[in-house]
Amino acid sequence: MDFGKVDSLENIDFTLPPDAPGTASLLKKSKSKKKPEVFVGCAKWGRKDWVGKIYPEKTKEADFLQHYARHFNCIELNATFYRMPTQKQVEGWRAKVGAGFQFCPKFTDQISHYRRLKDAEELTERFLEGVSAFKDTLGPIFLQLPPNFTPKNFDALKSYLEALPKDIEVFTELRSPKWFLEENFENVFSMMEGNKIGSIITDASGRRDCVHMRLTTPVAFIRFVGNGLHPTDYTRVDDWVQRIKRWMLQGIERVYFFMHQHEEIYSPELSRYVIQQLNKVCGTKIPEPKFVGD
Repeated sequence: MDFGKVDSLENIDFTLPPDAPGTASLLKKSKSKKKPEVFVGCAKWGRKDWVGKIYPEKTKEADFLQHYARHFNCIELNATFYRMPTQKQVEGWRAKVGAGFQFCPKFTDQISHYRRLKDAEELTERFLEGVSAFKDTLGPIFLQLPPNFTPKNFDALKSYLEALPKDIEVFTELRSPKWFLEENFENVFSMMEGNKIGSIITDASGRRDCVHMRLTTPVAFIRFVGNGLHPTDYTRVDDWVQRIKRWMLQGIERVYFFMHQHEEIYSPELSRYVIQQLNKVCGTKIPEPKFVGD
């Protein structure tokens, strides 16, 4: 993942900002009495360089997902961004995971980047029909908007989100810096909250504005972009674990934490550290990934 990649990490302030005002009021209003569920996963399973690391030696590519699901309880499914999913394809993926696993598919780029949410009804219907085959393994679906989708497109975003079926869980990732300016910020996030659309928080080195800390539903969806196991990766994770602990005390319902690296070969190591710290600090009981040779 190249989003937010920088040449030097020396002058970056990785401190997590305080929660946006709307976050505290939202959690107070919708405080859950149930113990929150926490999901940790990566962005893809098709990594040949994980053979001999978390996949056994000589594992065939067709078996990667089956082995991935033994280590993680969710996947941020980017494959559906590049190709419209079919029910047959989705049923094949679903058959390879166990109970409790969640797929979090991304809306196809035909909808978000080519049609830019306009005249996309038929495409959206096809997409939702395809991912419906995930059944009980379907987690939140996320809509990633391109950097040139700005507040000028607010009406298109609002109309599209309002027209989505109410029985699916949708999260939106905003990438244009203009959304995070004071004059636009609360307008778009309040609209998402009013429509029960989640807001994705993306923590990338070169885009600190995307660490907006504004929840719009009592569910957190975090996309963390590391830097090849640099020491700051671990201190950043530590800060996130503390923030998640605070949200858990405030009554958050669920947390999704997806690991990205500019070199994805390192995602399993940092994901394991995330799980270890969540279990230690937050009292979760998420199974740790097992590395070959452990």
